[in-house]
Amino acid sequence: MTDKLDTGALAEILGSTPDDLALYELALTHGSTGRADYQRLEFLGDRVLGLVIASELYARYPTASEGEMSSRLHVLASGATCAAIAQRLNLTDLIRFGAQARNDGGRYSDNIAADAIEALIGALYLDQGIDAARAFILAHWGDMVDGQVEAPKHPKAALQEWALARKRRPPEYEIVAREGPDHSPRFRVAVSVGKLARAEAEGTSKQAAEKAAAAALLAELEGLKE
Repeated sequence: MTDKLDTGALAEILGSTPDDLALYELALTHGSTGRADYQRLEFLGDRVLGLVIASELYARYPTASEGEMSSRLHVLASGATCAAIAQRLNLTDLIRFGAQARNDGGRYSDNIAADAIEALIGALYLDQGIDAARAFILAHWGDMVDGQVEAPKHPKAALQEWALARKRRPPEYEIVAREGPDHSPRFRVAVSVGKLARAEAEGTSKQAAEKAAAAALLAELEGLKE
C-alpha cells in the first residue's frame, strides 16, 4: 500500500465524499508509523458509536429494561462486532502502518480493525456531523440493532462461552510452531478443551492463529455428540 490515502475506496466505505481528508488520514494512521495516530479519534468515535446505538435501542425497544439495553449495547459496540464490520469493509487495507507492525500482521489484527472503524466514525462525526455518523452506523449496525442479524462474536470468546455453558475446562492455547523470518513470521497454534477436542491453525500473528484455531475447534465441536 502506498502512503497516499485511497480517497475512492474511502468514499465507497463512507457512502459519501469526505470533506476534510486530514481527519481520515489521521483516523487511518497506526502509531507504529511514528506519526500522529488514530487514538484520539478512536476515543471520540467509540463514544459516538455508543450514543447512536444506545439511542436506537431506547427508541426501538420501548419496554426493554436498562439491563437488557446495556447487554445489547455491550455486544453491539464490542471489539468483535467492530472488527467484523471493519474487515467486511476492507478498512484495514487503508491503514498506514510502520514496517514492523505491517510485517507482524497488523493488517489482520482484530484489535486494530476495531480501533480503526471507531476512529473513522470519530473522523466522520467531526467532518460531517452527527447525522452523517448516525447514517453510517445504522447502515452497518442497523440490522443487528433490530435483532434481524446476530452480532458476531470473536471465536475465542465464543469458544470460552461454549466451554463455560457445558461446564468444561476453559480453552487452552499453545504455540506449536513459529516459522519464517522476523519480518514475516508464521505461527501455528493449537487449542484444546480438556481432552474433549483439539484443533490447530496457522496465522501471520499469534493472535490470528489463535482466532483461526478457535474457529476450527468450534466448527468441530458443533458436530460433536456430547
